[in-house]
Amino acid sequence: MREIYLDNHATTRVDSRVIEAMLPWMNDEFANAGSHTHGAGRRAAAMVEQCTERILGLLGAPNHELVYTSGATESINLAIFGTFSHPKQTRRGLLVGLADHRAVLDCAKRLKTLECSGPKLSGQKLGDQSYSVDYIKVKDATSQQAGAIDLEAFQEALSDNVAMVSVILGNNEIGTLQNIEPLAQACRNVGALLHIDATQAIGKIDFRAADTQADFISFSAHKFYGPKGIGGLLVPKDKLRLRPQIIGGGQQNNLRSGTLNTPGIAGMCRALEVATEDLPIEAQRLRILRNRLWDRLFESIEGLGLNGPPIEARAIQPAQSPARSCENRLPGNLNVRFPKVEGQSLMLKVPQLALSSGSACSSSDPRPSHVLQAIGLNDEEARSSLRFGIGRFNTEEEIDEAADRIVAAYNELRLFVA
Repeated sequence: MREIYLDNHATTRVDSRVIEAMLPWMNDEFANAGSHTHGAGRRAAAMVEQCTERILGLLGAPNHELVYTSGATESINLAIFGTFSHPKQTRRGLLVGLADHRAVLDCAKRLKTLECSGPKLSGQKLGDQSYSVDYIKVKDATSQQAGAIDLEAFQEALSDNVAMVSVILGNNEIGTLQNIEPLAQACRNVGALLHIDATQAIGKIDFRAADTQADFISFSAHKFYGPKGIGGLLVPKDKLRLRPQIIGGGQQNNLRSGTLNTPGIAGMCRALEVATEDLPIEAQRLRILRNRLWDRLFESIEGLGLNGPPIEARAIQPAQSPARSCENRLPGNLNVRFPKVEGQSLMLKVPQLALSSGSACSSSDPRPSHVLQAIGLNDEEARSSLRFGIGRFNTEEEIDEAADRIVAAYNELRLFVA
């Protein structure tokens, strides 16, 4: 029985067009882009410069610089720790959403244990030198914007001591798309920096950095059919107050040392080009497949629950820009709650389906999903949920086959708990 991959939020298959773009920089043009003393190195450096300009253009980021990293986790670490450890940083507060990715939440947890490296302000006591972290609640499961930042709670927590606000643009578990504009405006009003974790959103929705008005934006190539081990952090040209977290060599204006991953950069650039070119049609196709899966499951399993924002009706009307939708959800995301059956048990019954019960970064954690708990689900409801990530290479036939297997497995399990 064939395996069907439905875990495209965890990672995606590298597109053949991307592999083709990477191969020359692995074989014939393998030089270090930092070796400016010979032609091979200069050619590699020129490619990196061209890719950088292309990526910034595709992301609509004319006011940003691009720092290449190993992926979004490193980008997030650089944005947060690089900001708070900068010697001129006088603010101490960080705000993050309760439903953010573990890469952000774990940085916040670590930050609280560190001593401030910035200057002590006049009149401050020694106890005031610790960093503060506030976790902002999100809309609950009954809301049309389940998982989005609660703006009222956000406004209450925002103050002139907040150095940075970090929010997730597209939630990796329940697919919620955050409306960034009011958050950005509030941040500007108090002079706080805004970091966006755009890992799941870039390549999946119509995205332009300039429209978000964010200061820092993190992303990974392997989420949009590029290679693993390469990502980026967009940093503002006029606010380069970051202390590097990786030193030794001074590459990338001393913001992130280390030999540049030239094949990865070429691959990320090509992956973003393909995703941008295909976006209008692909986003619509993913919604149709996602809705088809939901309809088949819902019709066969009594009491099935949808986690996260609502999805459109079955008949998706053609739109002028299909990449944009009235939905507040990533097009390929479906998070489903199965009554009276644990998600892990259900996955064991369908080993040929690549699924997950939450973030890949937390798959070894036995605790229920913190995202599902953040929207108000209890432990039993959270443990009974599964995440489906539908992607570029999934077909209608696979969706139907996956639905049939899940329904059969669910019915078998229900016999033991009836």
